Amino acid sequence: MPRYVIERDFADQLNLTKEGVEGVNLVNAEEGVQWIFSFLSADRKKTYCLYEAPNPEAIRAAARRNNIPADVIIEIGGEIGPNMFA
Repeated sequence: MPRYVIERDFADQLNLTKEGVEGVNLVNAEEGVQWIFSFLSADRKKTYCLYEAPNPEAIRAAARRNNIPADVIIEIGGEIGPNMFA
């Protein structure tokens, strides 16, 4: 399944709850999207998220239904890391 990095800009600080995350995951599953992990900016107004999804449209549909932004969606290819060059 293709992987994507999603940049999200929030007007206010992001405050996550267990119930909120469970709701996001439910909608994502219905759209065929899987949230892998995210990084949160120090000011808690921006996230960079790694997702698996069939296509960017599925990510946009899940974002709309979850009422969260998906400002930039970038499909990524292979992974690289420092151990590959040791």
